[in-house]
Amino acid sequence: MTRNARPDKRLQRFIRLRRSGVLGAALALLLLALAPLGWRLGLWPYAISFALIGLAALLAIAGAVLAGIALAFGRATLGWRGATLPILAVLLGLGFLAAAWQIIQHGAVPIHDISTDPDNPPAFIAALPARQAEHAASAAYAGAALARQQQGAYPDIGPIVLAAAPAPAFALALATARAMPGWTITASDPRAGRIEASQASFWFGFVDDIVIRVEAEGAGSRIDMRSLSRQGVGDLGVNARRVRAYLAALRRAAG
Repeated sequence: MTRNARPDKRLQRFIRLRRSGVLGAALALLLLALAPLGWRLGLWPYAISFALIGLAALLAIAGAVLAGIALAFGRATLGWRGATLPILAVLLGLGFLAAAWQIIQHGAVPIHDISTDPDNPPAFIAALPARQAEHAASAAYAGAALARQQQGAYPDIGPIVLAAAPAPAFALALATARAMPGWTITASDPRAGRIEASQASFWFGFVDDIVIRVEAEGAGSRIDMRSLSRQGVGDLGVNARRVRAYLAALRRAAG
């Protein structure tokens, strides 16, 4: 009886570790689903959603540790079938750690307003009513302090100068904006040389506003762009990547 009891007790310990790890991963996935859903339905502010994501990360990492212990010392006892869910729990925890590393890298600079012309950034007009309805942050540019932050974080971002006159340059800029994945054009004013658009994030549905300005410069045209989040004080580099993506697409379109 004693010889048989020892393997049974060991198996039960690994089973409990496996269950705890898998339960932590399952709760983390549940919180990941609830966090954006509550924000989208207006049940709570986005700060609570971010807190839920933080809790989900802790549960996922703790579950990964427990599941990893069960796998490291009890895989032979559990068998491959019993190891499937713990492996998934470990992968989920590693995914959270990778996401946390990205947040640490990009979240160190609390910027949510990126412009190719910090001295005279393009102004939003069509986006203002929607921003006010959403109680979004002010669309006014924060000035020299923000410009210094952007220069330190994204020194490569600047305007594009095309050889084309403003009218064809505007048409090219508008066509490029219409081709950008996920963009919704909200305003187009050829006389003012202004294009406005918006883009919503996939998971939370956070909306960022975009304005493009086309104006004469010498015999050609200068294109400036600004991308501004409606919520939060940091964007994890999203607006900078959007500006870079559009400018790269415009350069390709211009040949």
